[in-house]
Amino acid sequence: MGKRARIAVAPKQSLGQNFLIDDNIARNIVRDLHLEPEEVVIEIGPGQGALTQHLVDRVQNLVAMEIDSRIVDALMKKFGNERVHIHHQDFLEARLSEISQQFQRKLRIVGNIPYHLTSSILFKAFEDYNVVKDLTIMVQREVARRITALPGSKDYGILSVCSRFYGIPKQLFNVSPNCFYPKPKVFSTVIQITMHETLQKHIDIELFRLVVRTSFGKRRKILRNSLKYLPYEDEVLQRIFSETAPMLDRRPEQLTVEEFISLTNTIQHSII
Repeated sequence: MGKRARIAVAPKQSLGQNFLIDDNIARNIVRDLHLEPEEVVIEIGPGQGALTQHLVDRVQNLVAMEIDSRIVDALMKKFGNERVHIHHQDFLEARLSEISQQFQRKLRIVGNIPYHLTSSILFKAFEDYNVVKDLTIMVQREVARRITALPGSKDYGILSVCSRFYGIPKQLFNVSPNCFYPKPKVFSTVIQITMHETLQKHIDIELFRLVVRTSFGKRRKILRNSLKYLPYEDEVLQRIFSETAPMLDRRPEQLTVEEFISLTNTIQHSII
């Protein structure tokens, strides 16, 4: 194990804090970012600065968002300067488009995040995909499998479809519980999602997400049985079923992202 970062405050269970204490892991994360000096990095939850200390000299602008008021002042004293901006802020409430506009750059998001916020953080980045270049975060290993799963696998689900709709997800490397304080009860994986430059044209994104959620809401059912839970009148549902008949006998985990897009467009045409 590499050099341990000093723990100055007790981790808060209520904030889901498991501080990264293995310096080799921090170095490897930053290595795999392949940063260019002119880039803008958003760090989620810097904590004691395990990642921050390897980011500060790599880019022109680092924005570190920390929700724990006990840590903010110490981070400012240690790292704050004209290139490192320490914000006492919840990442989920950040206006990413404004930050991107301020620096005239797409954002690169990185962090050792609270695992209970994984989905919320992912969808926050997805909503602002047009100003986000990529997202590199530490997640629970089982969740990493779901994010990167391919159609037909048992792990393929909502996170898999949405991650591939918005970008290209991949697993970078696994991380032992011994690399954190306190030790989590699970193994972790660093994943990276590189956002698509543009999304599919002529698709209602909200409808797409509704179709995906509804399809997997009853994942053991075929689409004919799960799509009946869409929030439409029976007459509209029957029209949807007649228009989407060729794929209704398949299960949601068998559909590719492209097929979900096609399904969404067909449904949109049916409800107009």
